[in-house]
Amino acid sequence: MSVTMMNCIEREPEVLARILQEYPHKLAPVAQLLAQKPLRRLLILATGSSLNAAQCAAFAFSQWANIQVEIKEPYPFTHYERFDEATDWVIALSQSGKSHSTLVAQRKAQAAGRKVYCLTADSNSPLAREADAVLDINCGIEPVGFVTLGFSATVLNLLLIAMLAGEAQGRLDASDRDNTLSALRDLTQRLPEVIRRTDAFISQHQAVLAAAPRYVAVGYGGLVGVAQEFETKFTETVRCPSSGFELEAYMHGPYLEANNAHVMLFIEDAPHPRLAALRDYMRPHVKAAFTLSAQGESSDNQLGLNAAIDPLLAPLLLIVPVQIMAYRVATLKGINLSVRIFDDFDQVLKSKI
Repeated sequence: MSVTMMNCIEREPEVLARILQEYPHKLAPVAQLLAQKPLRRLLILATGSSLNAAQCAAFAFSQWANIQVEIKEPYPFTHYERFDEATDWVIALSQSGKSHSTLVAQRKAQAAGRKVYCLTADSNSPLAREADAVLDINCGIEPVGFVTLGFSATVLNLLLIAMLAGEAQGRLDASDRDNTLSALRDLTQRLPEVIRRTDAFISQHQAVLAAAPRYVAVGYGGLVGVAQEFETKFTETVRCPSSGFELEAYMHGPYLEANNAHVMLFIEDAPHPRLAALRDYMRPHVKAAFTLSAQGESSDNQLGLNAAIDPLLAPLLLIVPVQIMAYRVATLKGINLSVRIFDDFDQVLKSKI
């Protein structure tokens, strides 16, 4: 029996728990680097879901470790940008380790005299072989092309790297570290209930979700990464026009395309007045305006997870309902995700090595 996208999602509690147990060993090269000198500017090279994962965790580096993070698409970085000499740390992020554009960007950073740490699930991949150090995402090779398990594992590893940096640079103490790890363990233990609540919500609204010709997600802070991964996953699986927006950016023009057939998802870590005002304004103009809330309870138009959570950790929790929605809505639309399409794409376009 073939492994499905949903099978990978269901493995997340187990795999994330293992990552939390084994991170001191798997991320040891980070600790060694941080012991050498203070770090202030981190460049993350990533594209696709890897870039979205970086967006989910970027603010933890700033708030926990006082490290400024730049996330760059590899192709424009390689061909159009000068290397910023203030950068003192580079992470090349690729779950498969086979992204051609990320490999070329990694080489450019190395040519500028910077060591590149490759965060990947495949330590034998092309990126890993050329990197100065390899950081194991520790989720194994995901057997399904629509990454879910690896996405969440990437976000968790980035949060742990930010935590290590914060402790090494004196911004977090041992108590802060222990509290963060405890909160992350609690989060992983909540995931089976998150899956149950999400399935119930989708069943309640399956007719509306299946019929929509257009899907839009809106988030803020690190939840922008969740909204952008909504765009990526829905585009890949549901195969209808789908977008993810930052809250204020949506208000500067994109709202003008809304019509009464569209479905919108508003993503919050806790009740957010600005997000609520936008949702309430848009509701009469679209088919459905749903809320995905970490802290709230479920109601007719809200999928609530009833989890009081640090906003910096919330993307790791809230990405799971988005992953499940992508799989379930594709299934409701009659799309068989086990049937590969565009099978020769990577070979012809050489986007993967």
